[in-house]
Amino acid sequence: MQVTRATFDEVMVPNYNPAAIVPVKGLGSRVWDQEGNEYIDFAGGIAVNVLGHCHPDLVKTLKEQGEKLWHLSNVFTNEPALRLAQKLTHATFADKAYFANSGAEANEAALKLARRFALEHYGEEKNQIIAFNQGFHGRTFFTVTVGGQAAYSDGFGPKPGAVEHVDYNNLDALKEIISDKTCAVIMEPLQGEGGVISPMQEFVEGVRALCTEHNALLIFDEVQSGVGRTGQLYAYMGLNVVPDILTTAKSLGGGFPIGAMLTTTEIAASLKVGTHGSTYGGNPLACAVAEKVLDIVNTPAILQDVLRKEQLFRDGLNKINQKYNVFSEIRGQGLLIGCALNEQYKGKARDFLVASAANNMMCLVAGANVVRFAPSLVIPDEDIAEGLARFERAIEHVVNS
Repeated sequence: MQVTRATFDEVMVPNYNPAAIVPVKGLGSRVWDQEGNEYIDFAGGIAVNVLGHCHPDLVKTLKEQGEKLWHLSNVFTNEPALRLAQKLTHATFADKAYFANSGAEANEAALKLARRFALEHYGEEKNQIIAFNQGFHGRTFFTVTVGGQAAYSDGFGPKPGAVEHVDYNNLDALKEIISDKTCAVIMEPLQGEGGVISPMQEFVEGVRALCTEHNALLIFDEVQSGVGRTGQLYAYMGLNVVPDILTTAKSLGGGFPIGAMLTTTEIAASLKVGTHGSTYGGNPLACAVAEKVLDIVNTPAILQDVLRKEQLFRDGLNKINQKYNVFSEIRGQGLLIGCALNEQYKGKARDFLVASAANNMMCLVAGANVVRFAPSLVIPDEDIAEGLARFERAIEHVVNS
């Protein structure tokens, strides 16, 4: 059966507006469409394809596990899930892991746990959740309400209550509304969808101190910043701040759907038998692939090379910007990079994305004013150079149009 981009409009719900091309094959940091055209991938499936497309070790692991065991109900546990939980807890502050299928589900679990923990230890009045404007925590109704972009949660009826927002990097604003009624503060230690915004050190340390003072749990949403993206296994490791709960997904599965919530033994105790669950969470296929991803990424060689590759991107982008003067700032950490457009090109991020695709380079946006890159952590240097050359041609097109 022949399918094309037009088929999407015929049979798919119109909540997406995908590009005109239909990718059919990927290898490393390159992708091919139905017409055989080749693209450099700087998007990484939105920070998901942490080891590129069809990494041979992941393909091998998936095939091997696929011939053993795919799925069990949660009446049983399984070896890949147990090994992955061991490795995640050994590598982080956490003692316990809960597996889901996505970042939204991991955040849903984290927020439910925070409410449950507060109820059990402090009473039902302690239920306020504080999040940050422009934050993004998923698309379930609870997580999209907690996310700080009202456009994603408006229009679906009454929203979950006791959720409030303040500006990111504004500690005074947080001080004004946090209280002993606050059960949790949730934040990205590097805002992704909100524009690739890094936290100021005094801000993130202040958030931790305020949470401790008011017996509120600090939840770090590391769905986008985790699994080597910043050059640390998790971004908190470079901030000298330890959260109470951490969520991880995207890169964790290298392209296979999986999410995880990590926390301490004391806090985890509030999710007693029957209080939360997931049909597919912790399935052997996903956990086997994620275990292999973690084995590969959590090594000094990979993590240190992320920072070297970051510099290649920064040097190349600064050189391009000296020529065309379109960016006010190149920001982000590791291989989560945001090219913030200056006043002259404000609101035109999508123009650069479309022009990039026309020049056989795949990138992302983070709002209307930021072009975002989230490539594979093992992208070859020559693909970085070629991708930037294609990006420069895209910029030239936008500037001259």
